[in-house]
Amino acid sequence: MATVHDVAAYVLDKHGPMTAMKMQKLCFFAYGYHRVWSDEQLFPFDFEAWANGPVSPALYADHRGRYNLAKGEIPGDASRLTDDQRESIDLVCQELGRYTAHQLSEMTHQGSPWIAARQRAGAGPLDRSTEPLLDEEVFEYFSALVSSGSEE
Repeated sequence: MATVHDVAAYVLDKHGPMTAMKMQKLCFFAYGYHRVWSDEQLFPFDFEAWANGPVSPALYADHRGRYNLAKGEIPGDASRLTDDQRESIDLVCQELGRYTAHQLSEMTHQGSPWIAARQRAGAGPLDRSTEPLLDEEVFEYFSALVSSGSEE
């Protein structure tokens, strides 16, 4: 199975350079949409409800302290992705890649998986939180977006 690092490496190879926050958000959206479109996980799900939206701690460890990222700066192997996975990632990046990191962050703040995790943690708007998002809530949220046609 591919990892979040493989997806991030692919995003940067094909759609980068970009800020670390934008790359994190695109990985999250790619995961959510692929989960619904293909009824499979894009990678093992592990996102936490940080103040600026969902963050993969494993991926954060790869870019901590860096604002901008370019091709080759995240260790991952894009060749581990299937054609179906690449297609999902490309569709997400084509549609959402035009948004800034902050706009993408705001979009995640509208999503119930992030809100639910923040509520479980009792976290205020700027509070730190390591509360995990739940895969089943992500699936439900993105399923609703896809079925309503609001894929942005």
